[in-house]
Amino acid sequence: MVKIVDLRRVQGMFQGSSEEFWRENVYGGLATLVALLFVLAWHCAKRFVFWKSSSSKSSPVGVSNSDPTSSGFSISEMVTDADLKFLIENLEEKTRENEKWDNVIEKRNDLLSYHAKCCKPKDGPVKYLSSTIFENCSPEKLRDFYMDNDYRKQWDKMLIEHEQLQVDKNKGVEVGRSIKKFPLLTAREYVLAWRLWEGKVNTFYCFIKECEHPLASPQKKYVRVSIFRSGWQIRKVPGRDACEIKMFHQEDAGLNVEMAKLAFSRGIWSYVCKMDTALRRYSKISNHQLSSGATAVTFIKKVPPGLEATDSMTSQENSAATSVHRPITDGERKLSRTPSKKLLANGLLILGGVVCLSRGHSSLGAKVAMAYILTKLGKRGASSSESSPSSGA
Repeated sequence: MVKIVDLRRVQGMFQGSSEEFWRENVYGGLATLVALLFVLAWHCAKRFVFWKSSSSKSSPVGVSNSDPTSSGFSISEMVTDADLKFLIENLEEKTRENEKWDNVIEKRNDLLSYHAKCCKPKDGPVKYLSSTIFENCSPEKLRDFYMDNDYRKQWDKMLIEHEQLQVDKNKGVEVGRSIKKFPLLTAREYVLAWRLWEGKVNTFYCFIKECEHPLASPQKKYVRVSIFRSGWQIRKVPGRDACEIKMFHQEDAGLNVEMAKLAFSRGIWSYVCKMDTALRRYSKISNHQLSSGATAVTFIKKVPPGLEATDSMTSQENSAATSVHRPITDGERKLSRTPSKKLLANGLLILGGVVCLSRGHSSLGAKVAMAYILTKLGKRGASSSESSPSSGA
C-alpha cells in the first residue's frame, strides 16, 4: 500500500513538472518567435528604405521629376565673359611667354590645311593650339557645323551618345552630356557647358568647359572627364573664299601623356579630312541646325567692347599665312643611326604593354610601339643635329 502511494506521488510530481516544463517552453518559444519576427521586420524596413534611396540616386540621365530650373538650379554663370577673355589670351598666346611649344603636325590638300602645336605646362594637362583653314566655306556655315551635335553623331564614330541637358536663354549657356569611345579604353563621359559670342566682321567665339548637372550623375561604366577647357575662334580669311578656325584645347581624359600625343599626331589628319568631307555634305543640307531646336547658337551674345584687340585681325592674318605654311626643316626629318639602349628598352616595354592592351593582337601593338620609337628617334636626331657642329665649320 505504501509503495502504491509513493508511486502515485512520483507520477504526480513528474506530471506537474512536465506540464510546467512545457508551459514555460511554449511561452519562451512565443517570446523568441516574436523577437525574431521583430528583427526580421526591422531588417526588411531598413533594406526597403536603402533601396528607395539608391534607386532615386541612380535614376537614368535625362529623367527627372521636375525641371532643374524650377528647383533653383542655374547654369547662367557656368560660362562667362571671363572665360572668353581667357580664350582670346590663349589663342593670341599671351598667357605665358616662357612656355615651350612643339610642332605636332602640318598637313594640307586642295581644300584644307591644318597645323597644330602643343605645350606641357607644369600645372596642368597638355595644351594644344591648332589652325584649320577650309576653302569655299563661310564662317556662319562652319559655326553651325561645329555646333550641330546631332549631325556630328552621323560622321564622328567616336561620339556614341549626346544629349542636351539644359539651355539658359538669358545668358545663352547650354549644357550637354556626351559619351566618346576610344580604342582599347573605357568610354569617356563629358558633361560640358558652352557659350557663343559674335565678334567683329563675322567672327565667332565659343568656349567649352567641364561642369556638373543634376541630370548627369556619374556612372560606373564610364570614366568622367574632370578637366576640360576648349574653345575656338572662327573668322573669314581676308582676300579669298575661305574661313579659319583657330582652336585652343586642354583636357585630362586619364590617358598617358606621350601615348596621347602620339595618337593625336598619327590620327588627327585623317580625322580632319573626314570632318572636311562631312562639312561639304553639311553645306548641302538646308536649315539642318534650325531643326535641332533652341541651342547656344540661337542665343548667341555679342563680344563685350574692348575684349577684342584692335590689331588682332592683322596678327591673326599673319599667323594664318605663315604658321600653316611653315616648311619642315631637315633636322625634323633626320633619324639618329645609333639609338640608345634606354630608348630601345623603353620601346620594347611599350611594345609589350600595348600588345597586352590589344589582347594579343601583336600587329597592332607593334605598329603603335614602332611609331613611338620612330618619333623618339626623330626627336633625338633633331636635337643631336642641332648640338653637333657642321662638317664645314
